[in-house]
Amino acid sequence: MGPKAQRAAAIKAAQEIIGKAEAEKRALTDEERTELKGHEQTIEDCTVQIKAAEEDEQLMKRLGSYGAPDEGDKDREQGGAKSLGEHFVKHVGEEGLARVKTVTGSTVAAPEFKAADDTQATPGALAPWLTTYDRTIVRAFRRPVVSDLLGQGTLGAGSNAVTYLVEGSVEGAFGAVAEGGGKPQFHITDPEQRTDALKKIAGFLKFTDEMVEDAQFWVSEINQRGIYLLALAEEGQLLTGSGTGANVEGLLNRSGVQTETSAGVEDNPDALFRAMTKIQTATGLQADGIVINPADYERLRLSRDGNQQYYGGGYFTGPYGNGDIEWQPPIWGRRTVVSAATPAGTAIVGAFNAAATVYRKGGVRVETTNSHAEDFTSNLITTRIEERVALAVRIPSAFVNVTLSDGTGTGD
Repeated sequence: MGPKAQRAAAIKAAQEIIGKAEAEKRALTDEERTELKGHEQTIEDCTVQIKAAEEDEQLMKRLGSYGAPDEGDKDREQGGAKSLGEHFVKHVGEEGLARVKTVTGSTVAAPEFKAADDTQATPGALAPWLTTYDRTIVRAFRRPVVSDLLGQGTLGAGSNAVTYLVEGSVEGAFGAVAEGGGKPQFHITDPEQRTDALKKIAGFLKFTDEMVEDAQFWVSEINQRGIYLLALAEEGQLLTGSGTGANVEGLLNRSGVQTETSAGVEDNPDALFRAMTKIQTATGLQADGIVINPADYERLRLSRDGNQQYYGGGYFTGPYGNGDIEWQPPIWGRRTVVSAATPAGTAIVGAFNAAATVYRKGGVRVETTNSHAEDFTSNLITTRIEERVALAVRIPSAFVNVTLSDGTGTGD
C-alpha cells in the first residue's frame, strides 16, 4: 500500500473513531486515544513521504530537460519517481525487463556480501536470469517497535531541542481528619527541568547508474529495507543509547528508572508482574508495555505447565486447543515488543505512552543526488536516509529495568 492509500486509510479510521464517540456522546477511551495518536503519526509520516515523492518527481523533470532522451528509451519518457523507495528509479514495463541478458538453463548464484563502503553495483547474479523470472525480494517482517509504545510528538520550525519537567516525588499524604482537626500536609517536590536535544540517525547507500537502469525493482527494495533498518537503529538508541556525543540517552540509561530481579527461570513471569506493580505503586500509572529480548521471550513462550501444555498456546492451536495460535502473544496482557535492541537477560516494563514521548522533526528524510563528491563523473547515485529524534522521559520511575534469569545463574 502506497503512502497516499495509507494516509487515506488512517484518516478514515480516525474519523470513524471520532464519529463513534460523538454519536455515543462520550469522551474518548484510553484505547481510542492511543489509536488516534497512532493514526495521526501515520498521517504525518505519509504526508512527508508524499511531499518528498512530489519533490523527487519535479527534480526528475528538471534534470530530464537538460538532454533529449535516447530514441526508443521508454524508461525516460515515463516521468519521475513514483514513490520514495524508487529515488531516480523509473518504472519499467515488461519490455524493459526483457532487456536483462538471459542464458537458458542457468542458475542464480548467491549474492556476495559487500563491505559497508562498497557501491551497490549490478550483481553478476542478475546476468543469467530468464526472461520470465521471480522478482520477489525478501522483505523484513514489520514487527512492532519501541517507538510504537511511546507517546508521539513533533517539534516545530526553529526548535532543535525539547525542554520538559521531570516529575518530583510526593512527600506526605492525605489522611482522615476529625471535625475541626488539623489537616495533614503533603508536598510535591520541585520538578527538575531537563532539555533533550534532537539527535540525528542516518546512513547512505551508493548505486551505480547501471544498477539503477538494470535492476530498478531491486534498488527500490534496498531503499525500503534501508528505511526499516533506520527504524531498528532508532529502537536501539531509544532503549540503550549512551546519551554521549550524538547519541540519544536511552531508557535504560535514565536516572530514576526502577529495578527488579528475577529469582530464577520460573520466577521470570512473576518478576515482570512485580515490575508492573512497582510502577503503579510509585506513580499511580498503569504499565502499558513490555520490551523483551527474543531469547528471553522464547523462554517464556515455550514454557509449559504440568500437563505439558504451552501457556501461550501450542504450535497449532491456542491454549488447551482453544482459539487460533497467536504470534508473539502479549505478556500479562500488555503490549509486548520483542527486540534484540534490549540486551538478553533484560526486559523493560513501563507506562510508555504516559511517561515518555519521542519527538521528531521533519519525519524520515530520503534524498538522492548524483552531485556528491565524484558521483557525477563516476556515474554514481547516493541515497541518504535520516531522521532527527529526541526522547523526553518525564517520569523515570514509570519504567522498570527487569533482570531475568536464563537458568545458568543470571538473576538466580
